[in-house]
Amino acid sequence: MHHSHRAVDRALIPTGHDASTYTCLRSLARQGIGAVVASEKQGVPAAASRYCDESVSLPDPRANLLTYRDALLALAERDDIRTIIPVRPEDCYVLSRYEEQFAEHVSLVVPTMAQLERVHDRLQLAEAAEAAGVPVPETRRLSEVDDWEPELLIKSRYNVLADAYLDELGPEAMDVVKHIYHVGAGERPDLDRIEREMRHEPIVQEFVHTDGEFMFTGLYDRGDPLATFQHRQIRGNSYTGGGGVYRRSIYDPELERVGRALLDELDWHGLACIEYMRDADTGEYVLTEINPRMWQSLPSTVRAGADYPYYYWLAATGRSDEIENDYEIGVGTHMIRGELGYLMSVLTEDSPHIPRPSVARTLWDIGSSIVLEPRFDYLTLDDPGPFLAGAKRMLPSGPLERLRRPKLLGGKRPDHT
Repeated sequence: MHHSHRAVDRALIPTGHDASTYTCLRSLARQGIGAVVASEKQGVPAAASRYCDESVSLPDPRANLLTYRDALLALAERDDIRTIIPVRPEDCYVLSRYEEQFAEHVSLVVPTMAQLERVHDRLQLAEAAEAAGVPVPETRRLSEVDDWEPELLIKSRYNVLADAYLDELGPEAMDVVKHIYHVGAGERPDLDRIEREMRHEPIVQEFVHTDGEFMFTGLYDRGDPLATFQHRQIRGNSYTGGGGVYRRSIYDPELERVGRALLDELDWHGLACIEYMRDADTGEYVLTEINPRMWQSLPSTVRAGADYPYYYWLAATGRSDEIENDYEIGVGTHMIRGELGYLMSVLTEDSPHIPRPSVARTLWDIGSSIVLEPRFDYLTLDDPGPFLAGAKRMLPSGPLERLRRPKLLGGKRPDHT
């Protein structure tokens, strides 16, 4: 643990090895705001930053969520902690589930549990999208599918497994399930095995052939937008999709329309990262999912001028009228480790739906784009600590092993969105 004695207000940022945490530190530091990084993990890159006031240990939220909640509450009681910024699914859930307890000590900008459940439950999210007039793939429970001839995806119904959603779980239980199974036309997967791995009944969606993946983000105050942002995802964690590792800021009025329409339907409060795919046949933006927290590609968002960590601070401290919602279009950025992960997916994964790009073309695309747009999430000359800490973390078992993901067994891959 290291401490700073600067007499400043601070944000608490519970985290793992998330790139968005480091971006939050830099963003807040530019405004004279301190930050405390808290984690159950060792070697957190953001804790090595010159902008980290203090790093503290937390219990593992997936070992016992109530113990984790109590540790967060103890930190929230400190006089210097003004708010908590959610960057992980665990914290989205904890802060909304126990908002009344946290509100006694800090100011939060998080959705209600009713709003959060509509987002975490993909069946309810599909219904909300249809009510808002937003295109969404046909979505059903696994038990409702009797025709396996079309191209399909099997996904968890709930990304977050917790007691508010599943009666069989106690309040101390917490896990995050993000696997996706790509099911080829006419293929009948092992449904019992998939349901055991998911630990609940998953959903099935039609596979949509796309010509691009996009992100729309918002920060909302009880239904009113305070800020929005868009980017196009050029490469993800995998060639089959996942969170963006090479992205470029854009603005499309139609993407803005469908993004706002969905958040209006949800009467949203807090952060929202909405992922869309563009249907190659119709040109429509089709909903993928919503993450109610800071996102993997936050460094790209802030680099383009949409300073969401500071926006969140302003909203949490009653100064949302100071938010200047503007950003630069055409700014491209890279997550270096994510680019290596994309390359590994080309070498090791397979999908019945998406042709695998050639290794030579992949190497050329990654190399040329880095030369043309040398902007990176972690790598900065004025603060090399997080990049070096991240590189060190990869060394013991080798970077390629850490980046390796299971092949798409019947189309299985982890969903990194």
